[in-house]
Amino acid sequence: MKNLKLLSKKLLLIIFILFIPFKSYSSDKPIDIWKLNEKKNDQNSESNVTIDTINDSSKEISIYKKKSNDETLDIVEDTSLNSKKIKITGLYDPQEYDLDINMWINSDGDQLKDLFSRIIKLNLSEDASELMNISILINAHYPKKNITEIEFLRLKSEWLIKNSNFDLIEEYLKKNRILNDNPKLSKYFIDHYLSESNLEKACNIFSENLKPITDEYLSKINIYCLINAGKTEEASLILDLKKEQGFKDKYFEKKIDYILGYTTKIDDSISEKSIFDFHLAHKTNPNFKFEPDEKTSKIIWKYLSSANLLSSFKEIEITELDKISNIEKAVHNKNYPENELFKIYMRFQFSINQLLNAKESHKSLTNIEARALLYQKILLESEMIEKLKLLKILKSSFDKDNLNAAFDKELKKFLKKMNPVEIPDNLTSFYYTNIKLDNNSLNEIKYNNDVMHQSKLINYFNGDYAKSKIEKDVNNFLKKIKKNKKYSFSKKDVIFLESLKADGVRISEKFDDLYSISENEMPTDIQIMINNNETGAALLRIVEVIGQDKLERMDEDTIYFIISALNQLNIDFIRNKILFKVLPLKV
Repeated sequence: MKNLKLLSKKLLLIIFILFIPFKSYSSDKPIDIWKLNEKKNDQNSESNVTIDTINDSSKEISIYKKKSNDETLDIVEDTSLNSKKIKITGLYDPQEYDLDINMWINSDGDQLKDLFSRIIKLNLSEDASELMNISILINAHYPKKNITEIEFLRLKSEWLIKNSNFDLIEEYLKKNRILNDNPKLSKYFIDHYLSESNLEKACNIFSENLKPITDEYLSKINIYCLINAGKTEEASLILDLKKEQGFKDKYFEKKIDYILGYTTKIDDSISEKSIFDFHLAHKTNPNFKFEPDEKTSKIIWKYLSSANLLSSFKEIEITELDKISNIEKAVHNKNYPENELFKIYMRFQFSINQLLNAKESHKSLTNIEARALLYQKILLESEMIEKLKLLKILKSSFDKDNLNAAFDKELKKFLKKMNPVEIPDNLTSFYYTNIKLDNNSLNEIKYNNDVMHQSKLINYFNGDYAKSKIEKDVNNFLKKIKKNKKYSFSKKDVIFLESLKADGVRISEKFDDLYSISENEMPTDIQIMINNNETGAALLRIVEVIGQDKLERMDEDTIYFIISALNQLNIDFIRNKILFKVLPLKV
């Protein structure tokens, strides 16, 4: 009878795997990273590995130049599955960004690996990060030379992990259904939400997966998620099959047996091997207790904080300096509330003399006691300049112990209450380095009709000019400039005119002598990429050039060759967004 039951289970599992319905899945609208205020009425074409149908949905006329809607994707016929396959992974329709599905085809894999390895080491600015996201998340064929599909996917995953935009990662994994091909990225996403005690979000990543999960770690989490969703029979069948195939994990099996009710015996063992193992220990022990120390990983600290398992720290004795040290580290790593640390500092007892002479008396104390004394003195100090001096000493104490992020929010609270005008010269550097000022300097465009690139003519790049009108107005402006001998052409004026010419705007030859074009400003490697139609690689090089800089703060020579490269590549969407960042006068 036992054998019959086992056979029945196996048959049910085989039927479940073979006949699971493959749902048709329509992707959502592409994210407009560069905040284009343009509604997209139709859905993108499918971006996952297996695609049954591909529809051209770009029917809205864009304010930016678009490629022909007749352009189609190259489809590879798979007769064994009687379906059409296309080897692309991404999120965005290339036509929406003036890019091409073959943008990586001509690239050399070795060169791409080298580019990715250099970029991944940089702390990219928001501008560079947005361009990077567009570049790697366009629905496009893989490069063919010196790189495999898995290697290319891995490069994308490494960037997505570095960038840590979890909404973007979720959309990328779901739409492309590539949990198995991207186990590292999938684990990173799931572990993040497990550490935040957000099981629903962690489990939701499996909802669109239609293939058996091959990675053991992901498979275990999937089984647990099925149980959590009430699909216990399905989870049991998958687990039984895994055991038949040689799966062994006593820790996991004990926890699952308890969750399924196969045993009432509580296994109080706690594994820190992974955040999932730790989560299982917490969820299967009603009396769960865990006290972290300096060896506890950052992700477990985060879990303890989000699951409200650090409440015992509020009753910590001020003599337990080792535990307070652990709390300081947790605050620095953003795994414990900053205000709770300063509440602990407030519980320390100091003499009147120590408080009055805190600048000197803190030197004879331990680092933790010194920080507590300085903090209490800051709260008592009414003189602004003295308070600022104490804040600087306290900040220095945190920095010396590599805890600079532990005194962040609290420091800003103090600084925001101070009048910048009253800050003495010897403390202005400290003040402005540590206070986060609201940046409203780039909110509005102020048109200056005496300067070409700051005039209302720039609205052409925002779609507000008909071609015939821009030709007339630009030529009239140039005519006026020719009469004005005091007008001096800037590099940004040249950038403006060269971009118009790249779009086919006709400018009279009689104005050619008004300005000259500098030669050999384009980096040789970028020009070679452009000549070889290596669009993807060229965009990565532009990302690297921008690096950690904001576009509006970059020198004009660099902006000139970036725009020149985009003009040659006919990538008007990205070019126009950059032009609107760097050309106008903003107040």
